[in-house]
Amino acid sequence: MTRTSFDTDLKNLHREVLRMGSIVEKQIHLSIKALEEQDESLSLQVIKQDDLVDDLEREIEDKCIKLIAMQQPLAKDLRNVFTTIKIVTDLERMADHAVDIAKIVIRLKDEKYIRELTDIPRMSLIIQEMIRDSLDAYINADSSKAYAVCKMDDEIDDIYECSFTELLDYMIEDKSNAKQATQFLFVFKFLERIADHVTNICEWTIYLVTGETVDLND
Repeated sequence: MTRTSFDTDLKNLHREVLRMGSIVEKQIHLSIKALEEQDESLSLQVIKQDDLVDDLEREIEDKCIKLIAMQQPLAKDLRNVFTTIKIVTDLERMADHAVDIAKIVIRLKDEKYIRELTDIPRMSLIIQEMIRDSLDAYINADSSKAYAVCKMDDEIDDIYECSFTELLDYMIEDKSNAKQATQFLFVFKFLERIADHVTNICEWTIYLVTGETVDLND
């Protein structure tokens, strides 16, 4: 294989990763929309769509393995392929959490919410931006942008901590709120975990650029 052939295959891999990232971002958006609107059919759509994400993960991993076997890349080229495998794993896990949220929608479909869902959609919007920016940093091998995305995770953590405290207060004030409040706590936790996976993507991007591993999930 020529250098040109390797570069072409790598660009194709990048396109597949961006496609997978776009689907995952949409899954997160739809799961939160389903929660806001208590839309069971939309939540079922998110659950069904998860198979597509799983298939894409396997396809990209297979292409990476074949590229390594055929090209036997060294140094940064090998890091690039290895990083791709790691990133699609994080994307797949984000999609799993979107499914987790969709399942909560089904559990709460007939209940009147104990509070307005202002913080949850706000977290979701920030996370969707983080996903887009993290993948852009990866494609362009931009470690500075990767670090900037990780700083956005601080806002996610702040929202999570404040909402966690508020929901605990709801439970203390009225025990009948406990079941629903617990489900909302899970939603916040799933969103917080999604943001952590975005941070993982940024860490892999920094590894790609510098060859050094960093831990930004404080």
